[in-house]
Amino acid sequence: MGTVLLLEDEVGLREEIAAFLTKRGWTVSQAGTVAEFRELALQASIAVVDVMLPDGNGFEAASWLREQQNGCGIVMLTARGDTQDKVAGLGGGADHYLVKPIKLLELDAILRALSRRVVTNWRLERQAGALVAPQGSRLEVSSSESRLLELLARHPTQPVSRRQIAEILGYEWLDYDERRLETMVSRLRQRWRNVAGTVLPLKTAHRLGYAFAEPISLA
Repeated sequence: MGTVLLLEDEVGLREEIAAFLTKRGWTVSQAGTVAEFRELALQASIAVVDVMLPDGNGFEAASWLREQQNGCGIVMLTARGDTQDKVAGLGGGADHYLVKPIKLLELDAILRALSRRVVTNWRLERQAGALVAPQGSRLEVSSSESRLLELLARHPTQPVSRRQIAEILGYEWLDYDERRLETMVSRLRQRWRNVAGTVLPLKTAHRLGYAFAEPISLA
């Protein structure tokens, strides 16, 4: 099952949908504003988006997400059922346009159908301590490796400095031996190669730090 980001400003409805989807096996994150949505969007494989929001509209949020992460799934879930609104939503990047009220079982079925064709991200399972590839390969990671990967996941495809990494690991930068970080990254890459037989997309950013070249969802 994938990670679903639910953008809905009505708290009661949002929590009802989230609770239902969680029981159906989905990992659900919630946002009540466009600003919150943008912070979480790149960590989800599917987004369910309302239109009328306190700091913007869902059409723009969906269009932005499609530009940022073309392989994700997007479902518009709104009370606005005019044909013009449906055309705007689908034309802006949504895969489905659902008009409230809907049956939650129907939403679950649509998400399952959509998940079969969306591009699934890498996934860091923090509680279980594991990194999972889109193809299903899985590697248990240490707490330090998990903190490193979580930091990289919060800066998708962008380099993170060695200083940021050292500090997230709990070290004072001026006292930190960078060779420790290099060794940790090297061992992580090698263990992944041994388990999965593929190259881990954990890249060295010259004179800066490291970047994970593909989005990682946090679970």
